[in-house]
Amino acid sequence: MKTTFTTDSTQAITGRLREANTAMNILYPGDSPARQPVHTVYGGAQIFKSDTAKKLGATALRTMQEYAPNAAAFRKAIGVEKGLFDEKVLYRRVIDKLKSEPVEDFRIDFEDGYGNRPDTEEDGHAAFTAREVAAGMSEGALPPFIGIRLKPFTEELKTRSIRTLDIFVSTLLEKSGGKLPRNFAVTLPKITDPEQVSALVNLFEILEAKNNLPGGSLRLELMVETPQSIINHQGECSLPAFVAAAQGRCIAAHFGVYDYTASMNITAAYQAMDHPACDFARHMMKVSLAGTGVWLSDGATNVMPVGPHKGKRLSPKQLRENAHVVHRAWQLGLGHTMHSLRNGYYQGWDLHPAQLPIRYAAVYSFFLQGLEAASLRLKTFVEKAAQATLIGDVFDDAATGQGLLNFFLRGISCGAITEKEAQATGLSLEEIRSRSFVKILNMRRSV
Repeated sequence: MKTTFTTDSTQAITGRLREANTAMNILYPGDSPARQPVHTVYGGAQIFKSDTAKKLGATALRTMQEYAPNAAAFRKAIGVEKGLFDEKVLYRRVIDKLKSEPVEDFRIDFEDGYGNRPDTEEDGHAAFTAREVAAGMSEGALPPFIGIRLKPFTEELKTRSIRTLDIFVSTLLEKSGGKLPRNFAVTLPKITDPEQVSALVNLFEILEAKNNLPGGSLRLELMVETPQSIINHQGECSLPAFVAAAQGRCIAAHFGVYDYTASMNITAAYQAMDHPACDFARHMMKVSLAGTGVWLSDGATNVMPVGPHKGKRLSPKQLRENAHVVHRAWQLGLGHTMHSLRNGYYQGWDLHPAQLPIRYAAVYSFFLQGLEAASLRLKTFVEKAAQATLIGDVFDDAATGQGLLNFFLRGISCGAITEKEAQATGLSLEEIRSRSFVKILNMRRSV
């Protein structure tokens, strides 16, 4: 067969391609198969205790009992169409979740949910919450993910923010025997410049060195709340530079709906999760961080499912009005969360315990609706991929397979899908727990 190229003539070209491909793979390693929480509950540092997650779950259950005492009432209250899936399965799994793991991620907030207080007061809360986290570690009472949100590193607040970080982490390590909680993260809000991220990394390095923590133990989350977080003064997308400045410590980027829309001069009446300005920002986040392994989180619905009437002796009219307000807020929250899920945002914020039932109802509805189709698709995909590998064909679409597997990993992690249901894909529990599509292919090839 006639050819023109020789090894010598193409060596420099293939060498450059190798370097470029290697660099690209480092920058874009693909989605992480690790568990991502479906939400982050934000609460002011002034009210945090070691058993906060448990109390939030108890309040959420009482809300369910009062405003959705059975499966049919819950489906009707949240406005889910009948027949999409078994409403009893949805209801039972939401109840079970609220009993077993009502909060997946909690962020002790020293920013908007806390406000500006005298230094002595914030010093005290930083130390107190650190002791409570250490107690929660000892008691096994903490949610699977936990962390703190600092004040922004603006010129006005940087000193206060750094001091809070120092007091909290130093006190926590002192009380916990030098250990951090599992999945601990520090959230940096209102970022406008990569130097703010670099500064936090440098502070982490000091804390780790002085407290004998392994390098890289402290991880951070970015908050996208300003126009400068999306496009900088040079017309470039800022987010890749923010992630690069984190030096491998960035695990997530959270979108702050209300600060972002306010900074875009959108009036309060129109600041909402589904505003077109928010969709633009979310799409920019999605495109710029796709394949980097950085998790994305949407914001929160700011309409709380809380009835206007209080007290034990309410009239029938007042009870109906309370139910109407709660159900309307639930339906709004369901719509917002489904909007996030359809756009590939599998995490969001919750601000009140009465929002927890609708968070899980939306997430579980999303997974249950797609379960049958995803099972068949993954089963077929694994069989074809394994066959291609066995006969020596090149199969280079592992990212698609991992994406399908991640659907089940996410669903199992949050309680939407059972392991038995996941086995309808033809995968064993051992294969599913490997969390890696490539490992599954390798295991099947070695059989």
